[in-house]
Amino acid sequence: MAETLTELKQAVMRIYNSVNQEMYEIGVKRLRVDIVGKKIVILAEHRRLPGLRALDQINRSVTRMADVALLDLNKLRLKTMVESELNLKVISVLKDYDPEQEIAATVIVLHEQLSDT
Repeated sequence: MAETLTELKQAVMRIYNSVNQEMYEIGVKRLRVDIVGKKIVILAEHRRLPGLRALDQINRSVTRMADVALLDLNKLRLKTMVESELNLKVISVLKDYDPEQEIAATVIVLHEQLSDT
């Protein structure tokens, strides 16, 4: 595990961006990580995949199903990498994405407290 909260935040940013590069071949535009008690809170601005953006205009229900499937895979990979690379025990990863604003919110819930707040 990282020695300081700043180092932990940087490590989480690297992992988050790595998962996105691996899955979508696109990094994030902006990324903010906060540690609150047992939670790692991530807010990220993404670039929508061009094919999904085009399909959004024709059939949003299809892209919504694709978004949910991709979010599920993303959460699984994020959990696996946080546990293996940071030696943190993860209870759950919660994630949602707004395709119109291209913003994602992720909360990683841990077994152990990381900060006093």
